[in-house]
Amino acid sequence: MSIDTPQPTPQPGMAERAIDTATDVSRTIGEVTGALKMAADRLSEAVAEARRPGKPLAKIAAITRNAPLTSLLVAFLCGIAVARRR
Repeated sequence: MSIDTPQPTPQPGMAERAIDTATDVSRTIGEVTGALKMAADRLSEAVAEARRPGKPLAKIAAITRNAPLTSLLVAFLCGIAVARRR
């Protein structure tokens, strides 16, 4: 009469665990990189759209070309106002 005893499953060694961890990290980095690329593409599209004639960035660029020192002063004052609120 022989009783079959279950054999313990071998635990993965340090090398296998390190490879699994590296694979998981690599996959995660790939996903994050893909998400960042998509976000950068959407931002680039939004900026390109805003630069079209008659849009806000086009108007700001025209004003800056016509009066660069005045635009610099306005930007400086806006920066001070934002910094003081914090």
